[in-house]
Amino acid sequence: MKYNRIYNFNAGPAALPLSVLEEVKESFLNFAGSGMSITEISHRSKTFDEVINDAVLRTKRLLKLDDRYHVLFLQGGASLQFAMVPMNCLPDGKSADYVETGTWSTKAIKEAQILGKNINIVASSKDKNFSYIPYDVKFNNESTYVHITSNNTIKGTQWARFPDTKGIPIVADMSSDIMSRVFDPKPFGIIYAGAQKNIGPAGVCMVIIREDMLKLIPDNLPTMLKYTTFSNSNSLYNTPPSFSIYIIQLVLKWLEETIGGIDKIEAINKEKAGLLYQTIDSGDFYKATAKQDSRSLMNVTFRLPSEELEAKFIQEATKNGLGGLKGHRSVGGCRASIYNATNMEGIRALTDFMKNFEQKNG
Repeated sequence: MKYNRIYNFNAGPAALPLSVLEEVKESFLNFAGSGMSITEISHRSKTFDEVINDAVLRTKRLLKLDDRYHVLFLQGGASLQFAMVPMNCLPDGKSADYVETGTWSTKAIKEAQILGKNINIVASSKDKNFSYIPYDVKFNNESTYVHITSNNTIKGTQWARFPDTKGIPIVADMSSDIMSRVFDPKPFGIIYAGAQKNIGPAGVCMVIIREDMLKLIPDNLPTMLKYTTFSNSNSLYNTPPSFSIYIIQLVLKWLEETIGGIDKIEAINKEKAGLLYQTIDSGDFYKATAKQDSRSLMNVTFRLPSEELEAKFIQEATKNGLGGLKGHRSVGGCRASIYNATNMEGIRALTDFMKNFEQKNG
């Protein structure tokens, strides 16, 4: 393999396109003829303006966002958004609906409750260990927003279709599947995503927020916890994570110009997941943990007949250049995270290994 790289199935920080990494390598010491590294240039410079503005424009083109949407780059990861969303957009005396589909939605609920906000857990898949998406949900007409987690990295579930909230703004944590499939952005008031899974490295969270949601923000929040602080300054109120934003820009450029857009990457992602699930479903040796209508195209979770075999599978896979296949520590098992940057070559290498492993150990 070039550069002795393995096939990377880590859940995050996760694989990045090799061409992006090569471009970073080539420009790292002298970025855009500046004589400085991207990590050294001023965030107030014209050079960095071009980086962040291009990242914003590419995001809007790829997701087909209209002028009502602001694209922000914040620190603190998606986990900070669990608190920032209700702090900014859930006024006192109002309520919001939350759908609980796993660890990250549970944490979002907890943060809102810590703040003393009035929230309704309108649906949960906890009864079956978060192995499915509860599609039949009745929302409260008076709710300010509906919060969902579009894809669950730990349990391997994903909303195949987004809920009809009858006009209530959807707030979605899309950390692990943003830019992976086509969807209509109009029902969404806020989309947030930690970059380190599907669009970049760790250190920055993309927040897409609609103008009407900004109008909900109270005046008495600390400056750094207000979305308007960043929407009014093009995310440059203070020094941003410039290197992480730069790589996001390159990933979006790769997605737009090399891949050809969201519709093209969606087709590739369906093909990748289809081959992997087909391998899992072909016998009784491997067992997918998510219900079939809720299976993720990004995080494929599965079990083997015993924990001993799972440990052996992960160990031998690693020796064969297949990394990051250990399931989350909270659930065990195996997990292949197959984000946009994971190519079909890697999927074929994994499925070939899985078939050989089954033949030897089944």
